[in-house]
Amino acid sequence: METLDEAIQNARARYLSANPASMAAHKDAERYLPGGNTRAVLHYEPFPLTMIAGQGAELVDLDGHRYVDFVGEFSAGLFGHSNETIKLAIHDALDKGIVLGAPNSYERELAGILCERFPTIQQIRFCNSGTEANILALSTARAVTGRRKLLVFNGAYHGSVLKFPTGNSTFNVPFDFLIAEYNDIEGTAEVIRQARDELAAVLVEPVLGAGGNIPGDKQFLEMLKCSTREVGALLIFDEVKTGRLGPRGVQGLVDIQPDMTTLGKFIGGGLPLGAFGGKAEIMARFNPKLQGFLSHAGTFNNNVCSMAAGCAAVGQVFTPERAAEFLRRSEAYRSSLNEMLSRKMVPMCCSGLGSLMTVHFSKQPIQKPVEKSAVSRSLNTLLHVELLLHGVLICSRGDLYLSLPMTDEQLSKAYVALEEFVDRHEPLIARVL
Repeated sequence: METLDEAIQNARARYLSANPASMAAHKDAERYLPGGNTRAVLHYEPFPLTMIAGQGAELVDLDGHRYVDFVGEFSAGLFGHSNETIKLAIHDALDKGIVLGAPNSYERELAGILCERFPTIQQIRFCNSGTEANILALSTARAVTGRRKLLVFNGAYHGSVLKFPTGNSTFNVPFDFLIAEYNDIEGTAEVIRQARDELAAVLVEPVLGAGGNIPGDKQFLEMLKCSTREVGALLIFDEVKTGRLGPRGVQGLVDIQPDMTTLGKFIGGGLPLGAFGGKAEIMARFNPKLQGFLSHAGTFNNNVCSMAAGCAAVGQVFTPERAAEFLRRSEAYRSSLNEMLSRKMVPMCCSGLGSLMTVHFSKQPIQKPVEKSAVSRSLNTLLHVELLLHGVLICSRGDLYLSLPMTDEQLSKAYVALEEFVDRHEPLIARVL
């Protein structure tokens, strides 16, 4: 009877045999990059694949294998790898000059598109990533309120220096953080009450991404809005990932109006871009015509390639109508995965909303992030390697991100691969959980 460790060793042996070129590339990269890597989230054992090309919703690795791409650049790859409308916009911007050192027409157009798309964003400013957007939003809240404490949630990821997997991180920016439990209405309300005179803002993802794509309960999110209003703090929705869910992001789905919103990932059409915005009276603090304004600089804040790509991506390709349809299609697919897992009576589920989802090994529905046991982490490893060997690229922690160019056939390939994984390993999963 195969043990869990033996199953992982067997899968990794097949993986090693199939990917000699990626293994050699990884070893070569280790000479110059610590661990052969410059993005920690992309590392997995025994080595990550090296990708050399992408078309539509598929990728090709250094050994010539083709994959359906469910990593989706952790939601930034909404448009796939070769959208012609976005490519033409980038080429046009390149032809006209790329470092203009002045306001350009693209930033004005994209600002209008996003402010019209998200009614709670009355004015907006651009930056280069979701990480920057969240740091700037938190700094804005501190400046506007004159307070210093910031409330975040266990399991949240708001950027490379704003991560809270099981509390604060020594690598985080040195803000004064309070940490509460996601979807805990009473506990979080009490934290807000106790910090009422010192609390500048609450920063929350309406679907907790890195914590397992866990939707925020509407009553929980409504409590955050009411409680922050009562104590004079700002409510910031991090919609860097979730802005793709429906025509107006999750705030539109749950009809809750945050004071500020941060955006990133998909809004640059695949190129680096972030944004933060909100009520006009808040954003007016950045008006250089006013005395004592907040000076927000950044060489590439309005770089024409990202601006042009964003105008095409959000203005022409991912229209509100297409966003609504994509949400319906993606949620139907996620439901089909859960129906299959339920039918197989295996202790697994697929949490999330629409095109953002995570496969969990759990006997109970996932409502808040919990630290994974060693067994759950090992099962995630086994799932990840087995799906790679089936030509389905998912995140090593179990996330799947759908993209617009995915066909029914490509979605079916992942469905079948997951079903075959369950059929093969269900007895093992039942034994160890």
